[in-house]
Amino acid sequence: MSGDPSILLSFDVEEFDAPVERGRAMSMDEQMDAGGRGQRRVLDLLDAARARATMFTTASFARWHPDLQRRAAAGHEIASHGRVHASFVDADLAESRRILRETSGQDVLGFRRARLQPTDPAAILAAGYRYDSSENPIFLPGRYNNLGRPRVPYMKGALLEVPISATPAVRLPLFWLAWKNLPMWAVRDASARCLERDGMLNVFWHPWEFIDLSSSGLPRYMRAVDGERACDRLLGYLEWLRGRGAFRTFTEWMQGRASVAA
Repeated sequence: MSGDPSILLSFDVEEFDAPVERGRAMSMDEQMDAGGRGQRRVLDLLDAARARATMFTTASFARWHPDLQRRAAAGHEIASHGRVHASFVDADLAESRRILRETSGQDVLGFRRARLQPTDPAAILAAGYRYDSSENPIFLPGRYNNLGRPRVPYMKGALLEVPISATPAVRLPLFWLAWKNLPMWAVRDASARCLERDGMLNVFWHPWEFIDLSSSGLPRYMRAVDGERACDRLLGYLEWLRGRGAFRTFTEWMQGRASVAA
């Protein structure tokens, strides 16, 4: 692997249940339709930007959209986002990995828990995964306080934890909500600081962010930038990133990290 900083783009590919979580009734057909439209748009955008990404995918989405799963697997890494998005038990780890391996033809090595909740590292390892990316090392009111957690990749025993990027010192977040609500000059500055200090950047979105959310019932901070505006913003951001590092999947980065260590 070259010495260029690694840019790890990822998407949580899932049924669109964010409105359901906030009390709005939506059938599974509606949730999967919205998620599928978003994923189709994301794959088009990544093709246009000539960028590879890691798709943390629910097994339910992979089975519902086999065409999109095959298309994603042809150009990107497939990782697990659980069996379904709305619930989780440890047994889902092995089941989701089995389904994703069957639908993608890839050896699925990565896991990210829905809503970035903690999961027993031993259970993740036992299911056959090698890395986890479920920690956001910031304080997010009402969700989690991870200010005491490491900001850069570290080992949990034999499991590699790859936290979402946040800046050194003040831990300015760079996950999807920050990307939507911060001015882009601040996002670019924070991204540059992570790339310079850490030699890597780990940022993620959901495909449903790239469709029109005006009638979704979501709060404004979740739909501040959506649809075509989000698409344009992503393409501009990826073009800006291109000259500052190399787009790599998580497994490509992990393998390069191991070869450097050896």
